Amino acid sequence: MTIELKQQISEDQQRIAIFKALADQNRLRIIRVLYQTNREMTCSEVGAQLKISKSTVSYHFKALRLVGLTNTRRVAQTKYLSLRAATFDQYLPGFLSTL
Repeated sequence: MTIELKQQISEDQQRIAIFKALADQNRLRIIRVLYQTNREMTCSEVGAQLKISKSTVSYHFKALRLVGLTNTRRVAQTKYLSLRAATFDQYLPGFLSTL
């Protein structure tokens, strides 16, 4: 197996993981809110905007973070969430602008 083929398989696995993560309605809504606000938000802020609990938001953010779609920055007990634009640019170019 060539290095190029191994790289392609690895990238395909990443795409599959990303599509699985985005196949959930709440996760897609979270991505939309982060994109539209264009700033870091806390789990509480996202939850209030989407009318879902902070723990539900936290659960979905973990799934989004694990596939590289979001960043999480912690300050004391507060987590600040943002989109990881580089991942969207690499694997889903143009996706965010369709939201």
